[in-house]
Parts: sequence; structure tokens; C-alpha cells
Amino acid sequence: MLCPDRLNPHDFPSPCFVTDLAKLEKNMQILNSVQKKTGAKILLALKGFAQWKSFPYLSRAMQGPLFGACASSVDEARLSKEEFKGEVHAFAAGFSDEDMRELLTLCDHITFNSINQWKKFRPVISEYNEKHEKKILCGLRINPEHSEGAVPIYDPCSPSSRLGIRLKDFENENLDELFDGLTGLHFHTLCEQNSDALDRTLRAVEEKFAFMLERVSWVNFGGGHHITREDYDIDLLCQCIERIQAKYPVQIYLEPGEAVALKAGYLISTVLDVIHADMPMAILDTSAACHMPDVLEMPYRPAITGSGEEYEKKFTYRLGGKSCLAGDVVSTYSFDTPLKEGDKLVFEDMAIYSMVKTTTFNGLRLPSIALWDSRTNEILAVKHFGYGDFKERLS
Repeated sequence: MLCPDRLNPHDFPSPCFVTDLAKLEKNMQILNSVQKKTGAKILLALKGFAQWKSFPYLSRAMQGPLFGACASSVDEARLSKEEFKGEVHAFAAGFSDEDMRELLTLCDHITFNSINQWKKFRPVISEYNEKHEKKILCGLRINPEHSEGAVPIYDPCSPSSRLGIRLKDFENENLDELFDGLTGLHFHTLCEQNSDALDRTLRAVEEKFAFMLERVSWVNFGGGHHITREDYDIDLLCQCIERIQAKYPVQIYLEPGEAVALKAGYLISTVLDVIHADMPMAILDTSAACHMPDVLEMPYRPAITGSGEEYEKKFTYRLGGKSCLAGDVVSTYSFDTPLKEGDKLVFEDMAIYSMVKTTTFNGLRLPSIALWDSRTNEILAVKHFGYGDFKERLS
């Protein structure tokens, strides 16, 4: 099979996620150009990419770190604190008392999803801040009720969304009292989108929440910004940031996950068997259900190096995983030559989300994880998983 860049799939275990350091660093340079031009601060969304062995290299590429990372859980916050070394921002749809006790020791910013949660935890945070020189900054996540997402499961502003506080929820609140201790606002409407979607979102946010923008010192524009995509309009992004900063005295944050590792990773897979089930089917050592669940959730069809659409090339196969789930099927692809046992397939753009969403359903082992530099063909780190990773997460 054809392979991207200098990648030789036989140099790695199978299955294996491989992240290209060179492409990560290229993405970092693009993100850093936005920071330098606008003064906005960019955070890594760990929910999209959390390969912590790469964090020191990300810092080097930025000539200093990304400003920090945003966490959706206590464990992500701890990983950020221990390995990223920048600011730690946390948001979740809900926090427990136990969550908050740990987050107080880890976070620089905490954003709340409801007025009720903010009122519940304000005394705890206030007490913590009184005892510590470095204060935890708090914010609220608002819901602009402005949808840009094309797929409902990934649209934070879809009808009945549980994410963010709607304008009507502030109607009976004393804002002076409510904002005592609050310094920021957060919103998130995008999913793999260009800056025109952000431009429209900002106009909706200003229309509904301008009176709050005047009260805060920072605003988080959320994630979903595909800044490192080839057709992304960076100039418009910078104009959006500068427009808000000129109108309101706020520090802007963005928290892309995908943009950090976009097009920077692969998933190496091996053909275990070729059968005929109404059509030719190749059974892989990877699983859509276990190793790339977004294929089934989103759904989407990941690219394979050297492949074509169904019947585009001479030999067409449906590709399936080795789990017992009947629907464990990736998609249908065509190839120039017949597939056979032992062939290597390279799925592209697999550093984002797939790596953090893997499971051990059916006792299937997690793919290995490698950090590799296409410029030197050097393998910098490889992590293997085994029986213990399956056993220890159960009881």
C-alpha cells in the first residue's frame, strides 16, 4: 500500500496510532501566529487530543507553551497540571462536591454550566481564594441558541441542549449579585468549522449578551475552530477577535482540540482475513466500535492512504473490525490490487478524538500509541497496552 510521507507501517506494531511530530509543530506555528497577531490565548482541548508525550514538543514549537489546556474532568485537569505546565481551565455539564474539592487544587479557571452550580460552589471557591494568593477565576457558559453544527449530536445549541445558560434563565436574577465573583463568559457553538461560523455566532452573542460582555474581563470562544485546515480563513478569525476586544475590555480564549492535531496522525491496521459475505470483506485487527468510535457515532468515513471510493478502483472491499458487534464496519473502499492477509492499511487523520475514545469492548486490546517525526523518520515514543489495561478497569 502507498504510505504518507516517510511512514513505513512495518516499523510499528499493529494496530497503532502514530502521531507525526512534524505536522504537530506545523499546526502549532499556525496557532501561535493567531496568538501573536491578536493577543488571544489558545488552549488545548484535551477531549480532542491528549497524547501527553507530545506536550514538551508542542511547547518547543510555540517557542513557549500553548497558553494552557482545558479539561472536561478532574483527570484531564490533573493531566494538564502535571504534564502541560500552562493554565488549567475546567468546564463540565455538572460538578460533584468531590470534583470541586480536587479541581480547587488543579485549576486556574472554572466555568459553570448553570446558575445553580455557580451559586452552590461560589462559597467554596471564595473561601479558597481568600486563603491563596493565586485566585481561581470563574465564569458561566452561555447558550446563544444559535446553531452552526450540522450534526445534532455535536451541536451544543440544538433544541433541548443541556449545555449553556439561555438568556431567559437570567431574567429573574439580580445581575450585580450574580456576578459577584464572576469574571468571565464561555460559549461554544462550532464543530469542525471555519471562521465565518464564528463571525455569525459572535453577532448572536452580542445581540443577546452584550450587557454581560460589559461586566467580564475574559471570554472563551470555545472549540470547533478548524484553524489549521488549509481553507480556514485566519484573517477573518483575527478580525473577529480584534472586533470584540476593541468593543469590550476582555481577554479572548479559544480552545481548539482538533486544530492542534489536525492531519497529524494515522492508525495502522493489518488485514487478518478476506472473506466473501455478499461482497468481498476484509477483517482488520482494528475495530470501528473499539478503536475509532466516531466512525459509528458521527458517522463518517475515514480516509485510507492509496484507497478510492466504492468501485472507483479495480478491487472493492467492505472493511470490518474483529469484534462480535454486527455493525463493526468501517466503510467500503476500493484498491488498485487485491487485499490479502498481512496487508497494512493506514487510516489518515486519526490523532484527534479516536485516540481518546478507544475502549476495550470484547477484551480487544487498545492500539499502541507512537510519536514519530517524519523529518528524521525517528520513532520518539511507543506505548503498548495489554491484559492489565482491560482487567484493571473492571472489578
